[in-house]
Amino acid sequence: MSEDQLESIHPTEAFELYLDERRSEVTPNTLQAHRYRIRHFLRWCEKEDITDLNELTGRQLHEYKVWRRKEGDLNNVTVKTQMDTLRVFIKFCESIDAVPSNLHEKVLSPKLNRGDNQSNDILREEEAHSLLDYLYRFEYASFPHVLIRLLWTTGMRIGAAYSLDIEDYHSDDRFLEIRHRESTPLKNKEEGERLVALDPETCEVLSDWINHQRPSSQDDEGREPLLATVYGRAHKNTLRKTVYQWTRPCEYTGTCPHGRGLGECEALNDNQKSPSLCPSSVAPHAIRRGSITYHLTKNVLAEVVSNRMNVSQKVLDIHYDKRSEETKMEQRRRYLEDRPSTRFRRH
Repeated sequence: MSEDQLESIHPTEAFELYLDERRSEVTPNTLQAHRYRIRHFLRWCEKEDITDLNELTGRQLHEYKVWRRKEGDLNNVTVKTQMDTLRVFIKFCESIDAVPSNLHEKVLSPKLNRGDNQSNDILREEEAHSLLDYLYRFEYASFPHVLIRLLWTTGMRIGAAYSLDIEDYHSDDRFLEIRHRESTPLKNKEEGERLVALDPETCEVLSDWINHQRPSSQDDEGREPLLATVYGRAHKNTLRKTVYQWTRPCEYTGTCPHGRGLGECEALNDNQKSPSLCPSSVAPHAIRRGSITYHLTKNVLAEVVSNRMNVSQKVLDIHYDKRSEETKMEQRRRYLEDRPSTRFRRH
């Protein structure tokens, strides 16, 4: 349709017509998600003094995408979600003669690379504590509670968690014995073997899991895995899926930071890969990275963290230590101020 055939309309008015049209077609949660995503476009229109959608161009749609990415500090997944919704809205606007024909084809979404569906590469302290608090209250001593608490408090790799047997847990002395075995090898083999001290609460959770919740099962070798299912030792993929599933914010906060509705979210579909499609869910290694950073932030010596997590200090510094430079500086300051020999004295 040519521009002289378009009918003038304000962006907000067009959006209200869009919501009325979609209200009978989609769930309330989906409608709410669309309302959340498009409102950013309406803010941008107001900022750019766009009062008539007839004026909208492909270049402006690109400018909006660039602005939204920077303004919201968004990752590719979230940008794609919001631009895909905007495309649907613009296509509707074409149907009511509000924008030029085929303008929706100029709404470009970023292409996702493998791994882009995961926006966080670290589970932060506040997220971990919120998740563990929820599990303690509502999923106490359950399989996910035990797994995630072990990963967070010990910083172990998923392979180490997979390798654990009941006999590796020494409840009286409060430690885990991580051992390299042929059928459950550690990443660093014998060099990865170590004793890992446990705090009293973790021991309480582990003991209650073993005594009251753990299925009475063995693996193919007759060993009794600590992380067991009714079929035997939990597969590594089961451990990974459990982590992805429970680190979705909607699981432990009841809300979605991405404005998705429960009826439309692909990360809630009942299949093996769906939990990892949540932009905020994390892989087990992100818990390890978060655990290491948390220990360092709490002034645990790097040498202690290195030995406990079975990672060299060089690799720790490069790949795991996610403290900001300001945090490191303040920790050094407190360390120096707490040492009498380093305090400045007046003469």
